[in-house]
Parts: sequence; structure tokens; C-alpha cells
Amino acid sequence: MSEIDLTVIGLGYVGMPLAKEAVAAGLKVVGLDVDARKVDALNEGRSYIDDLTDADLDSMLANGFTATLDPTVLARSAAIVICVPTPLDEDHRPDLSAVEGATRAVAEQLTAGTLVVLESTTWPGTTDEVARPILEKSGLVAGDDFHLAFSPERIDPGNPKFGLRNTPKVVGGYTTACRDRATEFYARFVERVVPVSGTREAEMAKLLENTYRHVNIALVNEMAIFCDELGVNLWESIEAAATKPFGFQKFLPGPGVGGHCIPVDPSYLSYAVRKLGFPFRFVELAQEINERMPSYVVTRVQRLLNRDKKAVNGSKVLLLGVTYKPDIADERETPAIPVAEALMELGAVVSYADPYVKEWSVEGTPVPREEDLETAIREADVTVLLQQHSMFDLELVERQARLVLDTRGVLATSERVERL
Repeated sequence: MSEIDLTVIGLGYVGMPLAKEAVAAGLKVVGLDVDARKVDALNEGRSYIDDLTDADLDSMLANGFTATLDPTVLARSAAIVICVPTPLDEDHRPDLSAVEGATRAVAEQLTAGTLVVLESTTWPGTTDEVARPILEKSGLVAGDDFHLAFSPERIDPGNPKFGLRNTPKVVGGYTTACRDRATEFYARFVERVVPVSGTREAEMAKLLENTYRHVNIALVNEMAIFCDELGVNLWESIEAAATKPFGFQKFLPGPGVGGHCIPVDPSYLSYAVRKLGFPFRFVELAQEINERMPSYVVTRVQRLLNRDKKAVNGSKVLLLGVTYKPDIADERETPAIPVAEALMELGAVVSYADPYVKEWSVEGTPVPREEDLETAIREADVTVLLQQHSMFDLELVERQARLVLDTRGVLATSERVERL
């Protein structure tokens, strides 16, 4: 009998919500990471995750949760779930170094009967073609000596309605027995588990979800560009279309896409398709459109300033909200960075206001943070609303700002306020 019910490898936005729910269900849980700062913070009751408060962490610690740098805990674990990052490299190719490193650590400690689940987003075939051979170097055989499965993470940071417990959990196993073991495991703390026939189907499900969003966001982003030229209020058109009770789902334009999922995951699918010798034209076109949105935002800022007989060079530009989502501190892949970088290259004097980000830099250059929002808005030549945090006084922005570019469609338009 294993003394640890679950070890979670990777204590970030995916791993910690998983650990939280497992502890709440009465499981003995250990968190394993290579970052000593994270391990120390967790053991001291200091959360660095938006969806995990210090009080949540105190409760977890009181119920037996511990974080560690010691991989020998894996040998004493009934289940091991890998939740490490899967970024893209500079050439937009999948970087599986963290997955491979975590899997090697598991292989060195793997014991018979253990359930190993990969949750890190990746291309279809990774569990079988990358993780399984590494794990089987232990001398144990997947499906016979240990159970192997893939279950895509569906964490949506800052979502007040859906968390890990009430979001259906897709599970695919290397064998039917692997799937059944993983299904039984997740059913202990997730309300609905959705088994599929194999790991590839589970891997593809995650990529399909985010590619769907990626393509549809690109559609409305491109429409935003030409609707501005046509003099059409796209935001109003979207709301009108959304009244249709069937056959339409509302997506909104913005300054670009952020977070781990939308900018990154479709490239994993594109990578897998290219290996077959085919281009994945939808994904590649969507990537091109969404990646050009920050430069389009800068073009619109230039246009606003020109209308006011000002050059970008020397103008004070205030960026409101530099995270990738509202009301969280997550800055992963935020479009605010390429927007700020382009403005600074043009000579703009850039500052930012964000209640969730105390320090911010772009390409190693610190960007001044504005503490007094009213004064900052009033003194800026142009204010760019990049993220609509609920703590922002939007009426103040409308009333006090000289010029505003609203990239989120939440401000009333006027002679001084333009929407993207």
C-alpha cells in the first residue's frame, strides 16, 4: 500500500488546482517541483497562484499537503500526475524538455502498480511515443506493470464558475485497463469523467478545443480591421448576431491572444500535421492574424495621435491592464508586451497601470507603474485599454482621458474614445 495517494509534478496554474481538489477529497498529496522558491512558498503558506488563496493553502497544509524538491517521493506514490509547462521554442516548435525531464524522474522511481498521467498539453502521440519509452526504461511495461494515461488540463484561471471539480475531465489510457484506472482516480475528486478510447484522442481533444477558439478569435480580429475601414461597428454587430439562439457563439476581437493555451496549443497541432507533410492552413493563418493584432493596435494609437496633431515619438502612452485575462495576475503570452515594445521603439513614453502587476518590464526594460490612475489618465496623451480589470473605474477613463483606444469594447465611444 502506497503511503502517498498522489504526487503532482509541476506546481503551477495546472498542478496546484489539481492538488487542492485532491486534498479536499481526502487524498494524501505531495507536490514536486524543481523550483525551490515555489516549494518554500507553498510550505510557508504563500500562494503565487490566482485561483489558490493563502487560506486555501493553509487548509491544504493542515490536511497533509507538502511540497518538495525530492523525487524519491515518487516511489511511494500510488498515482503521479505530470503538469509541467510545454512552451514553444523560438521556431514555434514544441519544447518537451520539461515533460521529458519529469518523465525521466518518474522512470527512476517507478514502482509496479503506479498510475502515471500526463496532463501537459502536447501533440497527439506524445504519451505513447515520448513518455512511454522513457518510463519503460525502468524495466516496467506500460499496461502490464504500471498504468499510463493522458488527461488534458482544462484550467481557466480566474473563472468564478468553473474549476477543476465541476469541469468534465477527459481521460484516455494506453490500454483499456489504464483508462479505467485513471477514470477511477479522477472520479474521486472530479464530478464528471469522460473516458475516450486512447491517449491520442484525449491529446487531440485539448488541441481541438483551443484551435477552435484560436480560429474564431482570428476571424473577429480580422473583421475588426476591415470593419473599421468600412465604418461598421463590429461590436454592435457581434452582439446582434449573439441574439440568435442556435448556430452562433460569440467571440470578441482584442489586442492579441494571451495565456498558455490559445497562442501555443494550436502550434502543437500544426506541428503534428506538418510532420505528415501537410500544411495546417487554418491554424497558420489564424496565428498570422492574431500575432499581427498588437501592431494593429499601435497603428491605431498612431492614428489617434495624428488626429490630435501629435507624433508617437515623445507622446505619453498609458497602458491599462497588462495581464492576458481580466482580474488575474497571469502575464503569460500577454499581447501587452509586443504593444509596449513597438510603442517604445517608436519613441513613445510608455507607462502602465495594473492592480495585479506590481513590476513590469519589456525586453529587460522596466516600465513605470502608475499608482494614481486619475492623474495618469489625465496626463497621458493617449490611454490604451488592453485589459478590463473590474477594479478599473471605466467612467473615470471615459471622463478624464484625452484620447482612448478601447481594445475590449467596454467603453462608450465618443470623440475621444475609439474602439478597436
